[in-house]
Amino acid sequence: MHSILRIWKREWPLHAMLVPGLVFVIVFSYIPMAGILMAFQKYIPTKGLFGSPFVGWKNFRFLFDYPDIGRIFFNTIYIAVMKIAAGLFVPIAIAILLNELTRQWIKRAFQTLVYLPHFLSWVLLSGILIDVLSPSTGLVNQVIVSLGFEPIFFLGDNRWFPYVMVVSDVWKEFGFGTIVYLAALTGINPSLYEAAEMDGAGRWKQTLHITIPGMMPIIVLMLTLNIGNVLNAGFDQIFNLYSPQVYESADIIDTFVYRMGVQQSQYGFATAVGLLKSVVSFLFISVSYVLAYRFANYRIF
Repeated sequence: MHSILRIWKREWPLHAMLVPGLVFVIVFSYIPMAGILMAFQKYIPTKGLFGSPFVGWKNFRFLFDYPDIGRIFFNTIYIAVMKIAAGLFVPIAIAILLNELTRQWIKRAFQTLVYLPHFLSWVLLSGILIDVLSPSTGLVNQVIVSLGFEPIFFLGDNRWFPYVMVVSDVWKEFGFGTIVYLAALTGINPSLYEAAEMDGAGRWKQTLHITIPGMMPIIVLMLTLNIGNVLNAGFDQIFNLYSPQVYESADIIDTFVYRMGVQQSQYGFATAVGLLKSVVSFLFISVSYVLAYRFANYRIF
């Protein structure tokens, strides 16, 4: 008991620092979980959460019978998987190229430039993209027309919209990922490069046989952790850029929940969709942590 009190006296400030964050999580993450009941109710705002009639699994049956639900899940997974793949490859490539720069001021300047979009909200960036990609006055289409081609309605064409989402998301976030991989590169022993150079290996061979294998643990870790985001295709981005004419390729689970719950007041049905997504995401996250522990020796406990 005496040793426990001694440890508590030494560590109580650290526990006290956790209290504000713990209160925040309880208030905004755990207490709202009572709203899960709405998935099994015909929720009526005037009757409240505990006064609305229960309908059992009716909302879920309606969900699986909904004609567009398959397309919505496909759009979500399709866009999310492309974002994960591109968001993994581009930062790795940029980090390797930056690592080859010998002038530090150029390296730092480039890092700062590519990192800036990470701090901008999609509300601001969507306005920029709408102007830049406009079929009539946008800079991109002006270049396309000057080359003799027809202008492209990037944000209004189902063939182009998913890829615009992927490219713009990578542009916004690859600077942050680059920093992670640059940190991984600093952990590679420089003597390995010296030994490879003495054996006649050029920069390309050194990259293939030293740089990439040295980065592999963090690459595997980032990939496995991103598995949990397979059903998160980016609500903020798509909500600010899509329109009814691209619902066929742009409508994802989160935008569908927003329309059903907020715009059409189908609270029970929207909650059922969100709950199903949360359950599937939890399974993906669990699998990702198992894979991260097995292949990258990463664990949270």
